[in-house]
Order: sequence, then C-alpha cells, then structure tokens
Amino acid sequence: MSETDLTEIRELLETPKPPELGPGPRAGVQTQAALNRKMDEIFGRAKCPPQTQALIRGLILLWHDHLDAAHAIAQDIPTSDGALIHAIMHRREPDYGNAKYWFRRVGRHGCFPEIVERVKQLPQSKGDPRIQNELISKGEWDPFAFVDGCEREESGSGPFKDELRAIQAIETAALLEWFCSR
Repeated sequence: MSETDLTEIRELLETPKPPELGPGPRAGVQTQAALNRKMDEIFGRAKCPPQTQALIRGLILLWHDHLDAAHAIAQDIPTSDGALIHAIMHRREPDYGNAKYWFRRVGRHGCFPEIVERVKQLPQSKGDPRIQNELISKGEWDPFAFVDGCEREESGSGPFKDELRAIQAIETAALLEWFCSR
C-alpha cells in the first residue's frame, strides 16, 4: 500500500469527536455508502489482499458507528484480526460478555504492544494514572479491563469517559496501522 493510500485511509478516521463508548450515533460521521465509495476507490488502486481490505473496511465502518456492517464483516474473518474487530464491536454495542468472549478468541494480538506505548504517552489530562494502571498489567494491554472500564462508564459509576474514549481512538489507530503494515 502506498503512503498516499495509507494517508487517505487514515483521513477516514478524522471525525470531530471519537466514538462514544457505546453504539452512537454521533454527529460528524460519514454514511456507510459514502465510506464504502471512498474505500472502494482507495482499494481499487491499493495493493493489499482482499482480507486486509475487509479488515480495514470493518474498522472504518465501526469508527463511524456502523456497527451492524462492521459486525457482518468481522464475523466472516476467522482470524485474530477479525475477532478483534468483532470484540470491539460487541464492546460498543454494548454486549460486554460477548466482547470478552471475542477478546478471549483474540489472545495476545500483535497491535497490543503499540496500544500500551501510546496509552503510556497520553498527556496527564487524558492519562489518569489509575486508568493506565488498570489497563496495562505487567506491561501488557488488558482488553478485559478495558471492557470493564467501558461498562462502568456506561453504567454511570465511573469518572473516566473522556480518557476511555481517547484510548479507544488509540486502539483504532494502532489496529489500522497493524492492518496496513501487513
């Protein structure tokens, strides 16, 4: 994939605000049809395998709150990459138990170390040490703790919604780069 293609794909993640921890919808997202047209154009000239295209498409659609479309794509990809999109989709749905099921199927994903590094670099305004200590266990990303944090926030019993949304954006960017690098 060329640098131009990668830049255009990254631009599809540019929205006024990151996704809510739940399903959305929110203002400033693109329609599924518009996103598919743009991705079809990029993938028409990009040299990346069909499965990588599907993973990127699923992730972009998920970012823009098109959970059903992302789910349909993810459930047809029987790899840890597909399981990861599937898990994130169920976390946002919110179906926390099902999200954890899919995270168990993911195991230790190759993008998790990059998520850890980026979360550690969050400025203090977005990086409460309690969040980092909870989500990074012995230097490793704990997606189950992230699910639990999202559940607490959505139930109204947690004070870290903005931090978790920023971390969700980190997770998406790291996963997109993982897909594009393969």
